[in-house]
Amino acid sequence: MLIVIGLAVASGQSAPSAAAPHDARPVIRKLGAIDCDMVEATPIVWRGRLYRFEYVRRNYKPNTTGDSYFRFIDVATGRPTPAFAAGCHLGSAYVEGDTVYVYGVDEWGGSEIRVFWSDDLKAWESKAALSLPGWGIYNNSVCKGDGRYAMAFEVGEPPQEVGVRFTMRFAESSDLLDWRVTPPECVFSKDRYTACPALRFLDGFYYMIYLEARPGPTYEPHIVRSRDLVRWESSPFNPIMQFSPEDKLIANPGLSPDQRKLIADAVNLNNSDVDLCESEGKVVIYYSWGNQQGIEFLAEAVHDGPLAGFLRGWFPHGD
Repeated sequence: MLIVIGLAVASGQSAPSAAAPHDARPVIRKLGAIDCDMVEATPIVWRGRLYRFEYVRRNYKPNTTGDSYFRFIDVATGRPTPAFAAGCHLGSAYVEGDTVYVYGVDEWGGSEIRVFWSDDLKAWESKAALSLPGWGIYNNSVCKGDGRYAMAFEVGEPPQEVGVRFTMRFAESSDLLDWRVTPPECVFSKDRYTACPALRFLDGFYYMIYLEARPGPTYEPHIVRSRDLVRWESSPFNPIMQFSPEDKLIANPGLSPDQRKLIADAVNLNNSDVDLCESEGKVVIYYSWGNQQGIEFLAEAVHDGPLAGFLRGWFPHGD
């Protein structure tokens, strides 16, 4: 993968540290494409096994239901769990003990985030987690923070909340079921396109991987961190990934000849929708590539080390 050091600083927010040596940045190994027409996916470890949460869109060719839905894939076996959350969109997953929580919007750009929870990945309960009439909500991510659970959620409307579309706002919860929006100064970032959050908490910092739109256009994931969700520091190594020929490697031997041709011929200007977890001492990363206009692919990458070191490594000058 081509490595480029870049900088991204939001207006009025803290500047990144001085650039660090090129070879000090965390190494991400791209393994290649694993599916077509699949974008949002979250890796989780549940009861000692690695699963991939998937938001199955209506246009996913094997989807014959006529509607979107959520599911999990047992990564070792490739077997899917029963579908749930019909009609919901843009989901993410989080594990607390033996319970799996999934968050998604009631409609594309809808005003309500619903939470689904299960202790067997078969039977699911659900309720409204956050309702914001007049808002347009898209992707989300949840983590356990400092004395609370925290959620980053992408908003596209209304203009007074968003600024430049899209923007990240935040919510908090004490039980993973009922959520409240944090004050409006908790935002990233109203001066430019920032989307597709993956939020984690470590060492008193909220670390967030998000998507930047760049000239071209191209799309690339960056990482920032904050102690208070108000003031943000950008990594001197940004972007953390860029589109490259390695995206088109074949990591799933089950892909058909037609799928392989589609991958080989596709326009690629994007690495987006990054999500990640630690499994067996390494960081498992899922991300999307393609043209950001409907021709998109799901790919896998890894970092050969623990998640804590991966997150810290983007900020080589520590605190």
